[in-house]
Amino acid sequence: MHGLIRIKASKMNMSVRETKTAEPLASASAKILALAPRRANFTTRVFARAGAIAMRLVPPVVVIALVLLLWEFLCRKSGATLPPPSRVVKDTWELIVDPFFDRGGIDKGLFWHLSASLQRVAFGYALASVAGVALGTLVGQSVWAMRGLDPIFQVLRTVPPLAWLPLSLAAFRDGQPSAIFVIFITAIWPIIINTAVGIRNIPQDYRNVAAVLRLNHFEFFVKIMVPAAAPYIFTGLRIGIGLSWLAIVAAEMLTGGVGIGFFIWDAWNSSHISEIILALVYVGLIGFMLDRMVAAIANIVTRGTAAN
Repeated sequence: MHGLIRIKASKMNMSVRETKTAEPLASASAKILALAPRRANFTTRVFARAGAIAMRLVPPVVVIALVLLLWEFLCRKSGATLPPPSRVVKDTWELIVDPFFDRGGIDKGLFWHLSASLQRVAFGYALASVAGVALGTLVGQSVWAMRGLDPIFQVLRTVPPLAWLPLSLAAFRDGQPSAIFVIFITAIWPIIINTAVGIRNIPQDYRNVAAVLRLNHFEFFVKIMVPAAAPYIFTGLRIGIGLSWLAIVAAEMLTGGVGIGFFIWDAWNSSHISEIILALVYVGLIGFMLDRMVAAIANIVTRGTAAN
């Protein structure tokens, strides 16, 4: 009898130990099963994100590769007037790997030429942005200002940028302020026009709310006018930055000194076609980055309502 009791007690102890051992295993299994869907979802998101990036990158990479192959094929023939990409890289390798050299005078790396051009663009574009938004607000808000200034703006904006350069050189007697003035006069027109359109398109309900709240002119400008017209303003700013970069390259070809435009013109005078091609690649890339930078700022300010 005592033996049967001991056997039953022993079996009960074993079952208790098995139960205690099984509980952590069951808990661990439950955790693993719970984590499995999360890992699967994370993996799915990673693959989806990678697929989206690939869809954006693969098409332009393929097109660029095909263009380079076609360019290489056409320009390798005897009698070709332009160098193939392989020769461009070979001829400009020093400029590519060391853009920071400075041997004095105009003998500088591409970094210093691009930096000088960007400084001129930044200064001229900043002036055009401030003046353009102010004048655009005036024209969009006042009927009399629109009737008086809009015809003048429409005439002046059709003048080519380089046509202003001789006049600016005669006025300033120096290449640096003349180039900045050309940037300013080129970039200001789309900013004025788009700002004026944005101001005129402010809904009447917004104006009624401002009247009910008795906002003064400054409060109306900051709280109502600027947020409502921001998508139009940034459209003008994006156009302006592109025109600024175009204008500075053209202006520097004529004014001389350090700058990417002068670098291109000097390379042409020296018959260094490969250097011209390399400089054009840098000009295009920087122009693209400037546009993307303004677009990113517009997206933040307008909360995605500005066109990308």
